[in-house]
Amino acid sequence: MGFHSVPYIMALFSSMLWIYYAFIKKNALLLISINSLGILIQSFYILIFIFFASHKARCHTLKELFLCIGGFTLTFVVTWFLFPGEVRISIVGWICVAFSIAVFASPLSVALQVFQTKSVEFLPFYLSFFLTMSAIMWFGYGAAMKDLRIALPNILGFFLGLLQILLYVVYRKRDPIKEDGAKKTGEQMVDMEMQPNTTSSSNNNNNNQISVHPIDSEPNLKESTVN
Repeated sequence: MGFHSVPYIMALFSSMLWIYYAFIKKNALLLISINSLGILIQSFYILIFIFFASHKARCHTLKELFLCIGGFTLTFVVTWFLFPGEVRISIVGWICVAFSIAVFASPLSVALQVFQTKSVEFLPFYLSFFLTMSAIMWFGYGAAMKDLRIALPNILGFFLGLLQILLYVVYRKRDPIKEDGAKKTGEQMVDMEMQPNTTSSSNNNNNNQISVHPIDSEPNLKESTVN
């Protein structure tokens, strides 16, 4: 149980795809500038995660990062060399839609963990909150530009973000993990207190048994004298 790098990897991949889409679409300077900044920020987050993560989590994150770079390279090569202008723009745009939705849904990867533990310790609230705000802004931009590929994923992203925030509100004051730990500690203390009493009572019982059954050697002495 712990933090995951999946949301940041997905956000990095999505930003790379949107920059590619902006270049082939043209006249989309805002998409290029915002997503360039997004690449820098997500790369910084991923580097911090890799630096502080365990060896297993670090290796897993590096594999995801290589898959991200490889996936973008494959997308670029296939769409650039196999499809003409408008078809290329349409295909890349819908790929961007799919991965934008994945970015909004990626924090839900810990939703099952939240339900199981009744704890939001590893639910990234600020990430969910700002993704929701971002969805509102980008929906407005897509509507103003009359670009369905920009507006559509942000509609679903808005509702997914609200779902994550709702999870946080419902479970934020619950922490059963610590309570269970306290109960176990209390039970261990009770057991430790009971053990000395049990030992002392068993010693007393042994002493009582020894005193109740003394060895009677006098009859044997009398019998030997008579003989």
